[in-house]
Amino acid sequence: MTNFAPTPNPSNHHAASLDEGVVEFGLHTFGDLTQDVEGTRVLSYPEVLRNVVAEGVLADEVGIDVIGIGEHHRPDYAISAPDVVLTGIGARTERIKLISAVTVLSSDDPVRVHQRFATLDGIASGRAEVSLGRGSFIESFPLFGYDLADYEILFEEKLELFDHIRREEPVTWSGTQRAALEDYSIFPKTAHEHGLPTWVAVGGSPNSAIRAAKYGMGLELAIIGGAAQRFAPFAELYRKHIEANGFDPRRIAVHSHGFVANTDEEAMERYYPYWHHAMSNMARERGWPQPSPDQFAQEIRHGALHLGSPETVARKIADSIRAIGATRFGMKYGNGRLPHEFMMESIELYGTKVKPMVLDMLADS
Repeated sequence: MTNFAPTPNPSNHHAASLDEGVVEFGLHTFGDLTQDVEGTRVLSYPEVLRNVVAEGVLADEVGIDVIGIGEHHRPDYAISAPDVVLTGIGARTERIKLISAVTVLSSDDPVRVHQRFATLDGIASGRAEVSLGRGSFIESFPLFGYDLADYEILFEEKLELFDHIRREEPVTWSGTQRAALEDYSIFPKTAHEHGLPTWVAVGGSPNSAIRAAKYGMGLELAIIGGAAQRFAPFAELYRKHIEANGFDPRRIAVHSHGFVANTDEEAMERYYPYWHHAMSNMARERGWPQPSPDQFAQEIRHGALHLGSPETVARKIADSIRAIGATRFGMKYGNGRLPHEFMMESIELYGTKVKPMVLDMLADS
């Protein structure tokens, strides 16, 4: 029986390793534009940004291990510079790890990404991590002058270059999507023995899991639809390739949507209107069927939505962790215009009630 335990002070750990039996609990947000509780207005971008910082501070106070900030370049999200927001949170916290969720590496420069997160890491006393991905939207490509026809090669080459940079040794590299580097040193450097903790965010592609294993980076599985058990083969594929590539065992994290309230009924009542509004907009944009109450209920019962009372959410998180063999669970706690006040209550319940319950459930399994 595995003896699961809360995470210790995380500053000495990196994405590839953690003490045996330790599980971390994270919260992720994209900085969705929210509305007030009364439903009378949508908050401004500056208000949302300040609220996200307050949410990160509360997460630290209630014992959450990791806060993840996403990157988008759309009108419905306030955050386009996760490292800046994380620096604001880091300046007001002492313990919580600070990670992107995710950094869209394909439309960014690997040198600048490492410099920004190494700077954050120094300011926050070794608490920064970076999760690298391609994102679920494409707005950043034309915004920064990239051709979507180069979608695959952009990420492949830039991830390869980032792997060189994170070793914090002089870099010699050449590719087709960026100027070559010849014996360049990148600054600032971090105090981490193994370099900046780095993860690769993966959706439903086996090749993405294999790519993460190629570089010995942590694997972050984005499970945003369907049951966690469906993603277990990706985790096994990753472990197989980690071993084949000669690396020690690496860590796997789960990213999924969730929301906690005092009761199942209250959680559904609070969350559903904002879920429906956000999903309706997405359905119109992508040509999907319009969402329904039955779809919502199915995602709670059998899918990726970890929603309900503390006990209900804890049971589902424990099941997801067991199914994947994960050592970190990151809950995306906001959705659409869900008010800041509701999210603050959810964060408090997640830290004070859900986390201890999950650890007890895992210890007994």
